[in-house]
Amino acid sequence: MEAENKRGLLIVVEGIDGTGKSSQVQLLADALRSSGHDVLQDRQPSDGPFGKILRKSMTEGRLAPDEELELFHKDRRQHLEDVILPALDSGTHVVLDRYYFSTMAYQGANGYDVAELRATNEAFAPAPDILFILDLDVDQALKRIGHRGDEANAFEQRDALQFCRDVFLSVKEEAYANVINSEPSMEEIHREMLSIAQAAI
Repeated sequence: MEAENKRGLLIVVEGIDGTGKSSQVQLLADALRSSGHDVLQDRQPSDGPFGKILRKSMTEGRLAPDEELELFHKDRRQHLEDVILPALDSGTHVVLDRYYFSTMAYQGANGYDVAELRATNEAFAPAPDILFILDLDVDQALKRIGHRGDEANAFEQRDALQFCRDVFLSVKEEAYANVINSEPSMEEIHREMLSIAQAAI
């Protein structure tokens, strides 16, 4: 167990659709819990009031781009203040499925300036302690999306996916970033991620 009063780590998992991101979030959170750590597994958009509006818009018709972007920022602020920061302060590790890097990628693909999106978010959102970028060739990602029976949405067209992949990889030189090849088996990817996380804890 962690030493008393030690701050938890913010561990973020990002990547384009088809990389197995959500499965790896679950595996990592479960493995850390099994090792005796306190872990909060969460996601953005969150399950808070603003996040629920965003998730509804994804299935029932998109909001206007400016309104959607404003909701992403409101949701992230509230999620940080009410959930993430208190958990970290209590010594709980947070494993987060998507963070502001997804806003940079997907809203960037929607026409917003990526550098401006990053600056806006980093003005209030702390950088992660560990960022896992699950990386996969876009054609491979599209095959996986097709194999799981999903219909590609606007952000899952080839050009948009490539744009998003490039945005995620644009932060790969940050000290907290780890690019993980998503082609191997789920078990191999999980072992690599768990090893990095355990070394940091």
